[in-house]
Amino acid sequence: MRPADETKRPAYLKIYEALRGDITSGAYAPGERVPSKRTMAEQTDTSVITVEHAYNLLIDEGYIEARERSGYFVCYRSEDAFPVAGGSMISALAQAEGAPATDQYEAAAAELSFAGFARTMRRVLSEYAEECMQRSPNEGTLYFRESIARYLQRSRGIHVDVSQIIVGAGSEYLYSLIVQMLGRERVYALEDPSYEKIRRVYEANGAHCELLKLGRHGIHSSELRRSDAGVLHVTPFDSYPSGVTATAGKRQEYISWAKQRQAMIIEDDYASEFSPSTKSEDTLFSLAPEETVIYMNTFTKTISPAIRTGYMLLPKKRAAELKARISFYSCTVPTYDQYVLAEYLNSGAFERYINRVRRKRRQERKKLI
Repeated sequence: MRPADETKRPAYLKIYEALRGDITSGAYAPGERVPSKRTMAEQTDTSVITVEHAYNLLIDEGYIEARERSGYFVCYRSEDAFPVAGGSMISALAQAEGAPATDQYEAAAAELSFAGFARTMRRVLSEYAEECMQRSPNEGTLYFRESIARYLQRSRGIHVDVSQIIVGAGSEYLYSLIVQMLGRERVYALEDPSYEKIRRVYEANGAHCELLKLGRHGIHSSELRRSDAGVLHVTPFDSYPSGVTATAGKRQEYISWAKQRQAMIIEDDYASEFSPSTKSEDTLFSLAPEETVIYMNTFTKTISPAIRTGYMLLPKKRAAELKARISFYSCTVPTYDQYVLAEYLNSGAFERYINRVRRKRRQERKKLI
């Protein structure tokens, strides 16, 4: 799948991506001032409002910071070692509303139109009755995997071939497949604290786990340096239960760490679709899609805990090798369920629902600020 025509991309995204590239490449050093909004608008032949939109995205993702009456300065670092303090904006919002962060996603899922979802279920029964009775291929139906690939390209900026997608019944099942693919002889490093079931499933499959302390911007650099792990399992956006979201610099550090050690990263992305940012969160997979990152997500948080369906994206250069190690496993998601979710994605209803929740969260964040 090819990226969208560059001429159709919004001007603010072009400015955002160009300045982000300059920052991550070192053209702007940490603490250095970037062009003012007016100067950037003149350089790019755009409006100050367009530049402000781009700068706000860079602030949200931790590349730059605004200083009153001084301008915008680079705060991105390729290595961050911060003490544990504070938390993410998601956690702050949750505390302000008097509810745990996970309850925020349950509340968001409650806004889903059951009537609309039920209509999709009935339509699938009517139009695909015979196909729904057929056995699913081991990696998932082609129809569902194509729908996932198109959705990720449209909404997340992730370009992936259907051959890289594996469908399974929820995150816990996918964790077990990961051990089968990568091997139980490796050490699996997890965030401390992290979702308890991750460790329990890995250990139940014979893997040894190591816990690495989280700071307020991600895993401490000192923890990464001391670790002998061959697999790093992280939740870059709103890690549970800490609510920590890794900064842009920390995400780059994770990737550099894995490449230097020839390690693998498991990106557990259960919640970033609910990010209040006007731009979708950058994934580790999109930053290093060839051989370093296995991306996983489910519909448990976005639709309902009753939807026990998830998927993995395998890195392009290693997809065939990794799939071969689990090729004998049958798909654990019924064909009917896959077709319902495929239709829901294809109709645009899922994205409209996600966008509605994100707009609401942006309004809540503005009130908090």
